[in-house]
Amino acid sequence: MHRRDLLRLSLGASLFLGTASLVACAKQTPAGDYRALREDDLPMLLALVPVVLAGTQAPADRVLHSLDQKLAALSPAMLKLTRQLFDVLALPLTRGPLTGVWGGWSSASDADVEAFLERWRNSSLDLLRQGHASLLQLLLMAWYECPEAWAACGYPGPPKI
Repeated sequence: MHRRDLLRLSLGASLFLGTASLVACAKQTPAGDYRALREDDLPMLLALVPVVLAGTQAPADRVLHSLDQKLAALSPAMLKLTRQLFDVLALPLTRGPLTGVWGGWSSASDADVEAFLERWRNSSLDLLRQGHASLLQLLLMAWYECPEAWAACGYPGPPKI
């Protein structure tokens, strides 16, 4: 690793961890009828679902409820890490510089969300690439767990016992 790469990684990690500590006091109570997802998580996820799952018939509410079930089943440590990622994406102080979405997720266009995902996917910072992979895996897992997704991928469903 070159010195410049180490400095970039250190800066990114410091920014991420500093922001995570700032939002540690953020409201941790679930929103509405969710068990793990919070009110601040929803605008970001609602902006991501149609872009990440483009070409599917994925209803955002079904995907979010499936994701919520998966998050509620995580260990406390893994849920904390996931919430830190969501916090970094929701907090205006970090959302704008890290994602390029300056006006908030509810006003972000699909092109803005695609640009953010591309930016993180191709980032020189491993932390952002890991964040990108985590977001995609969470949303894809939530959708493909739903029976509505099975027909499109040729999965007949679990065997009947």
